[in-house]
Amino acid sequence: MVALAAPAKGVCRVLEPACGDCPFLEAFAERYGSHHEFVGIDIDTEAVRRALARVPFATVIEDDFLLWHPNERFDIIIGNPPYGIIGDESHYPIHTLKERKILYKRRFRTWRGKFNIYGAFIEHAVNLLKPNGKLVFVVPASWLVLDDFVKLRLFLANTGRLSIYYLGKVFPRRNISCVVMVLEKGGKGLSLYDGKMLVVNKPGWRGEVIRFETPETLAFERSGIALERLFDIHFAARSPEIRSHPQVTTKPKESFVPVLTGRNLKPGWIDYDHCYSGFWMPREAAPTLRPFYGFHHIVVGHTKGTRVVAALDERCYPWREEFHLVPKVSRLDLHAIVRYLNSEPVQSYVHTLYRDFVPHLTKTMLKQIPLPIDFAPDDEVLKLPFEE
Repeated sequence: MVALAAPAKGVCRVLEPACGDCPFLEAFAERYGSHHEFVGIDIDTEAVRRALARVPFATVIEDDFLLWHPNERFDIIIGNPPYGIIGDESHYPIHTLKERKILYKRRFRTWRGKFNIYGAFIEHAVNLLKPNGKLVFVVPASWLVLDDFVKLRLFLANTGRLSIYYLGKVFPRRNISCVVMVLEKGGKGLSLYDGKMLVVNKPGWRGEVIRFETPETLAFERSGIALERLFDIHFAARSPEIRSHPQVTTKPKESFVPVLTGRNLKPGWIDYDHCYSGFWMPREAAPTLRPFYGFHHIVVGHTKGTRVVAALDERCYPWREEFHLVPKVSRLDLHAIVRYLNSEPVQSYVHTLYRDFVPHLTKTMLKQIPLPIDFAPDDEVLKLPFEE
């Protein structure tokens, strides 16, 4: 990262946000000299104390970086921002900043959905760069593909030239796949590297999902019809909704069936016998949770990693979470489609494109899977609207 942040002029203003004890400023000074103007900022008093001892040549500020308004901009911003979603202590890793979340959401244009705090760090850091300045961050890979970051990707595409270096799981005891991102303000385009090897180059990148595209995966997509053209993709009922349903119980009763989860879903079959969710309800009441629980449809796992696990629910049970595919056209062979979705070519396609960017399959990934054209009746497919 320090090599990627090489200064373009004799004296640069260099910032490390959420600096801790300033390891990046120290490494930068060791390589390029301590004559540059160094600034670190951290919200923690003890971290600031340690940083001042480690990098006495730097100015270290105790403040919330996301609410900080410096008077001057920076040539280089480098670091490892915090990762996590802000919310209640029972569910989310960053709960100490819960009261500030409303301030963050008002300030940042790219905030969307639950968001992850590192996305706000990226936006703020980019805005603090001088023209032609450079941002070098190590962050999770999730922003490459998740819909929560659609505004952030568009913002980056409109702001500068982006280079992304895929690292995989580099932090001990952390199940997070990471990338080093380098944004050069004022440039255009995208380069995606596997380590140091350039794999994807898009001079005209406009903020779309970032994938490890290959000639083979693109040809595979062109050979079929996108799943989203043949199916509506729904998400199942969530735990709070199930828990509050008047006919749901936590104890089994005669004629009640278990509410199924991802643990019940296997490639090509469903375990209807075990209750992993802890909830039971009458099967005939399942459509009151979601209408599509009332008829045969395909279920695809959400929490199975970046792979496709599909089965046909022919018993019409209630579900907690997972994706549910409802046909847009008639006469589809659902059994054949299930076999295809579980096939090795589909698994290879998904893994090649998305690696382990996120620990689960997303709707965006699922809807782009190409189905063989002969799976769909030609006369009905021609009637479907096409969205580019």
